[in-house]
Parts: sequence; C-alpha cells; structure tokens
Amino acid sequence: MHPLVSPQQADPPLILALDIGSSSVRASLFDAAGRTVDGLHARRAHALHTDSSGAAVVDADAVIGLIFQCVDETLALAGPLAGSIAAVAGCSFVGNMLGVDQDGLAMTPLITYADTRSAGDAELLKQELDEETFHQRTGVRFHPSYGTAQLHWLRRARSEEFRRVARWVSLGEYMETMLFAAGGTSHSVASWSGLLDRQRLDWDVELLRALGLTSDRLPRLTSFASPQQGLIDAFANRWPALSALPWFPLIGDGAAANIGSGCASPGRVALTMGTSTALRAVTDQHVAYLPAGLWSYRVDERRSLPGGALTEGGNVYAWLRETLLLAAPEQVEAALADSAPDGHGLTVLPFLAGERAPGWAGHARATIHGISLATRPEDIVRASLEAVAYRIALVYDDLRSLLPGQPQIVVSGGALASSPAWLQIVADALGRPLTHSAVPEASARGAALLALEALGVLPSIEHAPDFLGDTIQPDRTRFEVYRRAIARQQALYRKLVG
Repeated sequence: MHPLVSPQQADPPLILALDIGSSSVRASLFDAAGRTVDGLHARRAHALHTDSSGAAVVDADAVIGLIFQCVDETLALAGPLAGSIAAVAGCSFVGNMLGVDQDGLAMTPLITYADTRSAGDAELLKQELDEETFHQRTGVRFHPSYGTAQLHWLRRARSEEFRRVARWVSLGEYMETMLFAAGGTSHSVASWSGLLDRQRLDWDVELLRALGLTSDRLPRLTSFASPQQGLIDAFANRWPALSALPWFPLIGDGAAANIGSGCASPGRVALTMGTSTALRAVTDQHVAYLPAGLWSYRVDERRSLPGGALTEGGNVYAWLRETLLLAAPEQVEAALADSAPDGHGLTVLPFLAGERAPGWAGHARATIHGISLATRPEDIVRASLEAVAYRIALVYDDLRSLLPGQPQIVVSGGALASSPAWLQIVADALGRPLTHSAVPEASARGAALLALEALGVLPSIEHAPDFLGDTIQPDRTRFEVYRRAIARQQALYRKLVG
C-alpha cells in the first residue's frame, strides 16, 4: 500500500485534516486507510514576527484567515468527493497563547514557543518554586518556550495588559470560537503550556496561584472524544459539506507527527530532525517518574507522549556550511563517508542556540575543543555532526528507560534525509537501526488517524497501515568508539556548563 491514493481510489469516509505550522498552514484529505488523497490539498505560507527583544509572535486572525482559505480551496478541489468527508481534525504548533477580551476578541498577538522574552522569568521561577516538583507534575521544565514562564513575564513586565486580558487561550480554541461561538483546548495542546497537571488532566492550581491566575482565565479543557458540531450560519453557508460534521479539537503537532509516522505505540520511537531535533514515543502506560532531561506531553486522555527536544539539528549543519564556506554537498558527503569515527581529536558542544534536552542549559554556548594546526574544515564538520548525534543518544537512553524492550526507531525530517552520512553517524551513535518514514505529511495524517479511531473506522491508531522505507544498520565497532566519545563530551560539558 502506498501513502498516496488517487481521488478515484480513495476509501471513504474521508477526513479533512488541518495542519497549522509555524511557517505555513495546510488542509488535506485522508481516506479511511490514512492515505493522503493525491492533489486534494492547499497550503498558505506565513511567518513569525520577530524583533530584537526576543519576541516571536503571530497575528492569530491572519493565520486563521489563511486556514479558512485552505479549507475553501481543498473543498473546491474535492468537488463531489467533499460529500464523503466524515469529520474535520487537525494539529497546531505548540505552545501558543493569546489574550482575549470578554467577547473573545484578540487583545494580544499569539505568543509562540520561539518567544524568548521570558528567559529571565524562567530563571526566576526556578528560584521561587521547586522546579523538580513541577517537572514531575506538569511534565515540563521552567523554560521560555512554555506558557509558565511567558505568563510570569507578562504579569511582571506588562502588568496592565496582563490584568486586562479576560482569558488566555490557544489558537485552536480561538478558531473554534469563530466557528461555533464557543471553543475548547485539547489536553494535548494544553500539556505543552507547562500548566497542566499530567495526572489529573486539569490546570495545576498551585502553579496558577504562583502566577496570579485562576483556571477561569485559562483555556477551557476539552476531550478529543467530544468534538464540536453545528457551524454558525456564516460558515455553514460557506462550507455546506462541513456544516453538521464533527470538528475534533486540535492536538499538538508533535503528537500528531508521531502517530502519522507510524509511531503510535511504545514499540516505536520517532526521531525527527529538521532545524532542531526531537525524539518521542506514545504510551498508554503511566509515566510515574520522568527523567530530568525529558518532557511528557499528552496525546489525549489515555496516552502520553514522553520524549526530548534538542535545540541543535539541521541548524548546526547550516551554520557549518555558511561559516566554513564548505564545498558542494556531495563533496562534503563523500568526505564524511571516507573519514574515521571520532578520528579528528576534537570534542564539540554543539549549542549554537543554547541547550534544551537533556541538560536544559539555555545559557550554554557552542565549544570546539582540541583544534590544532592539523585541523581541517572537514574535521570540524564531522566532529560537530557527531556531537549532535551524541546528544541524541543521551536523550534516547533516557527515553528508552521508560519503554519496554528495544523500540524501533523511525526517522524523518529534511536534515537527515539530505545527509546519508549523518544518518549513518546517528545510527552508529545510537547502536540501533534507523528506519525511514515514507509518510509525506505525518502531522496531518496523525490528526486524521485519531479522528478515524474516534469515529470507529479504525479499531486503534496502532492498526493504521505502516508506510516505512529503508533501514540503516549501525556498525558495532563505531558504536563502541562513539560511547567513549560521548563520555569525553560529557566530561567537557560538566566542566564548562555544569
């Protein structure tokens, strides 16, 4: 079975899936087997608005307008096939948060995970509260990418605005309110805020008290199993095919990507590397103790998403290409393939943009140790790519401790797809085979599969067809070399970072 299917061969019912990313929004159709219906999709680009203060925000109304345009276009392309759509589902980038007034109208831009204005407030929270207690309870650390630090900053630095905002809501709830006159936020999206008690599946009262908030000023939590139905007249007239269908609440894009790539059970780990890197697994088992380097989000009420996110990934390779004025990619690949593992005498801490998992040292900066007159640019390239692989291995070791047996690792993302040599380095550093995902739009597919499960079309997301590609095998000798190199990197980390 292929991940793409023609409109003529698509098996009903269909799901309209929305994918709201930080740089573009998409609408796509998926059939009952979770296959993308070829040609029936639409995309619109947008951008984060950033400035020197560290702001990284989005105009929520503009983004939602683009989403609605994508729905218009996809339905027009579908034609009569739109009558086979059974539900709408979707995912969004997380975290995201905007302030609204009593009428539900936006009072602030949408603050995103990339906003760093609350970096100092994350440190203040560590002084005011016991971070480990809240890490175990909410599943996340105090970090500027989460709503915890962002709300602390707003209360401290923009107290009047903080006071005037009636409620802080997610982009998904804001969109639902436009469509249905009332909205909610899934436990999945809420878990990325840093404010959700991951066991009780409710807002953490003690944390809210510390932030000067009450739960009625936060998003309304809603179950994925309780979709909205009955669009308001304006949208019912605009989209007759969708007017009475269930609209499932948006879930986090990371959770959706795991499911869509086939990593919907604890037997598989998703390794995604684009600009940055993430490792995640889905489990329905209670994660009683969370290692310090990991987070744990929610897929839904039954399933958790433990894992770790690294700041470093394709951004390191991009910096190397630009800074070292490297040769053509194919020449660099050939040099990497011909060089020995850890044969350069260098130890690298690859923190060009600070560190998230496993040490969460946002202040950390990159270091190249051991440069000599004999060091060549290709040595620095290999050492840096190996260094990223070492950090991935450390996160994987923590994640594996929460999962049964030896999980299969499924890889996706442009950074590894464009560098077979780097992919081999990662396989060797992990000592595990790496299998390519063949799914082109994993996040949208994951949201569609969850909807198919909720509708009873699929008995479980674990029963969805697999679309996997080639497998890369590790080399045991290189694995042993890299284990020693990881220990050396960790020794340098302790000296320089702490």
